[in-house]
Amino acid sequence: MSLDAELARRMYLDMWRIRMFEEEANRQTGLGNVAGALHLYCGEEAVGVGVCAHLRDDDYVLGTHRSHGHCLAKGAPMNDMMAELFGKETGSCAGKGGSMHVADLSKNILGANGIVAGGIGPATGTGMATKIRGTDQVSVCFFGDGAAARGPFHEGILMGSLWKLPVVYVCENNGYQQWVRRENVAVVDSVATMAASYDIPGVSVDGQDVVEVHEAAGEAIDRARRGEGPTLLEARTYRYFGHSMGDREEYRTREEVEDWRDNRDPIALFRAYMAERQWLTGREDEEIRTAAKEAVTAAVEFADASAYPPLAAAHADVLDTEWRADA
Repeated sequence: MSLDAELARRMYLDMWRIRMFEEEANRQTGLGNVAGALHLYCGEEAVGVGVCAHLRDDDYVLGTHRSHGHCLAKGAPMNDMMAELFGKETGSCAGKGGSMHVADLSKNILGANGIVAGGIGPATGTGMATKIRGTDQVSVCFFGDGAAARGPFHEGILMGSLWKLPVVYVCENNGYQQWVRRENVAVVDSVATMAASYDIPGVSVDGQDVVEVHEAAGEAIDRARRGEGPTLLEARTYRYFGHSMGDREEYRTREEVEDWRDNRDPIALFRAYMAERQWLTGREDEEIRTAAKEAVTAAVEFADASAYPPLAAAHADVLDTEWRADA
């Protein structure tokens, strides 16, 4: 899928929708409307949008603890997403998943995961299921650079390569493994170089450049659809907020964060790219931002007006242990 003005504007809107959703989620957490851990995607929007722009509804996406952006980029309804963060019964998981475990099966978004590398195994599994069925669906698994030091990373990619599964393993390398710089705990700087161990393509891109992400992701996804096996795609990116709510960020300086915000912001870079090609006028830019803001406002109103799940719902969607004992 080549990038043209129409697609670029849709992607630009998606990036603004994610940015504003996350900022509002942060605000609603401060107001007490969102409970539990919150991991914000601000600064990394180009990765989720650049990759998911190529995906169909029947393609699979598995994420991390920082997956609001992945879900929105894949097409999850924002109202349902916000209601899920609020813990309401109208949420995409009926209020049972929350921020860290948000999913939307109608879009084959199989869920976020608080376990480091936790989505790599299931993504490899959906890739195997796709191959058995003989369809051309693609599975995309997002994970952080810390996952490259975990067993499921090596096991999953090994199986994906061995069986030529239609999976794209996307590492969002934001330079930090929670509160530790990657350089202090990793032998290799680029996760993409590890692909050679499994005889698959390893590609490293500027994760702040949505055009570069989109191009590399397109090649990887097309390769997977053709039955040529997986790709390890690394996007070098940066998160603007701390690892999660309450992070004092003592491991990095304010100047470092401001430098990324001021000089490497993915939305600003994409805006400049589009303006240079006359794909975006000032009026269109304003309209897109307004549309994103209105969507977020509507999502908050929807979530606020929705009811909490009834007490009886606590027993729904749970394995019947009595039945299991008798089986």
